[in-house]
Amino acid sequence: MTVNMTKGQAISLQKNDGGSLTAVRMGLGWQAAPRRGLFGSRTREVDLDASAVLFADKQPVDVVFFRHLVSDDGSVKHTGDNLVGGVGQGGDDESILVDLSRVPVHIDQIVFTVNSFTGQTFQEVQNAFCRLVDETNGDELARYTLAGGGAYTAQIMAKVHRTGAGWTMTALGTPANGRTFQDLMPAILPHL
Repeated sequence: MTVNMTKGQAISLQKNDGGSLTAVRMGLGWQAAPRRGLFGSRTREVDLDASAVLFADKQPVDVVFFRHLVSDDGSVKHTGDNLVGGVGQGGDDESILVDLSRVPVHIDQIVFTVNSFTGQTFQEVQNAFCRLVDETNGDELARYTLAGGGAYTAQIMAKVHRTGAGWTMTALGTPANGRTFQDLMPAILPHL
């Protein structure tokens, strides 16, 4: 059963039977919004990029994005860059896989971001979402619809963080500006 999350909401990544999830996928989907012009409406392709920044004690130690597809320890993997979005027509356009059982113990948070590498704003995006899927069975666990329409080029989407012996996902949905994850670091830090 999917939980439709709101900004700031957190959910435990414990299974109903008390066990812990071992592998999850953070999926990102979007479509270009039609623009009205003199001769009707048209769409312009929008290139959004998903990234995962791994933190240990509030310090970034690794990142997974379209130019570095696998974390140094192999626990986090990006499935590849989608330059246009909307390919899945409601499905994931970019995905980041996290093997929670392999994440090193010193990594305590993984922050997921989305940014427009080409600098287009979210005013040109519609139907954007991120979702967390149990990678072992394909069940969607949580979905967070990204607020669109703003004059910003990025969002700090969500984070997965250790809580006791398990993990928790928190929907963040914070608008930001930047073309790369490096540009977003000042916006990420308050959420750690």
